[in-house]
Amino acid sequence: MRLVVYMDAIWLLNFLADSLLLWLTSIALKRPARLLRILAGGLIGSAIIIMGFMPQLSYYAGNPVVKLLFSGIMVFAVFGYKRWRYFFSNLLTFYFATFLMGGILMGAHYFLSFHFDMQVKMLKAAAGGFGDPVSWAFVALGLPAAWLFSKNRIQGLEMAKIKYDQLVDVYIRIGESEFTVKGLVDSGNQLYDPLTKLPVMILSILPVREHLPEEIAVLAEDATRLLDGSATLPDEWAGRVRFIPAKTVGKQSLLLAYKPDEVQLTSGNRTWPVKKVLISFSAQRLSGDDAFSCIVHPQMMAEAAQSA
Repeated sequence: MRLVVYMDAIWLLNFLADSLLLWLTSIALKRPARLLRILAGGLIGSAIIIMGFMPQLSYYAGNPVVKLLFSGIMVFAVFGYKRWRYFFSNLLTFYFATFLMGGILMGAHYFLSFHFDMQVKMLKAAAGGFGDPVSWAFVALGLPAAWLFSKNRIQGLEMAKIKYDQLVDVYIRIGESEFTVKGLVDSGNQLYDPLTKLPVMILSILPVREHLPEEIAVLAEDATRLLDGSATLPDEWAGRVRFIPAKTVGKQSLLLAYKPDEVQLTSGNRTWPVKKVLISFSAQRLSGDDAFSCIVHPQMMAEAAQSA
């Protein structure tokens, strides 16, 4: 009797499984990824199967360090790198999805085709009815670790869902500049113009700098340059500027805010205009993982409730 192994079928199955797991990771973390990057990650992961069929590399293919290295490269290919916390969150969620899907498949397999008599005979033959002591020790130590790992990942996914539910698409038009960014609705943002009582939205210039005049980008880094005369405003922006006093970490500061021509918020399938708002530009990155680039004032959401 001859056993035939179809290497191409095994590789294709592994490639599709890795791609599916990467896609599931993207969905779980609410981090959209392009299909080509997901397929590239699956292709990288499937390379370890090819290594397993090569005598000179088969040993390394089963090495846990090599598997971890391949997993890291796969995650990097799909999500990129922003900082270590972002990278490890992606990697751990990828492993969580892998173990979850693997556990479901194994559980379904034994549920449908488990032979108790055969399993008992195997245990008796192994160690007089006590089973493999190494396996029992692995379960005793691994079960608490698996519980802790699952608990932390589930909490991380819950936090990602909460943040995702608070994200909206923000369309902004100021003069000839127009762009759309992701905004986080922050109930802690209580910044108002003291004269007009208009709410102030904070917007990072980093993702939209190419759409803004250079003078606005310079003032976003240091607003005092407008006061000492070392920087000026473009003519079409001069009539829009407002001076907003703000307090950060016990220090008094001055923010420049601008009156936009148009602002629209989109959440789900609903879009509504926001007429009363000022926008203050910041040179800082507002989100470590670039999930959002502006902080939406909660009063802007109140307009949506009034228009409902």
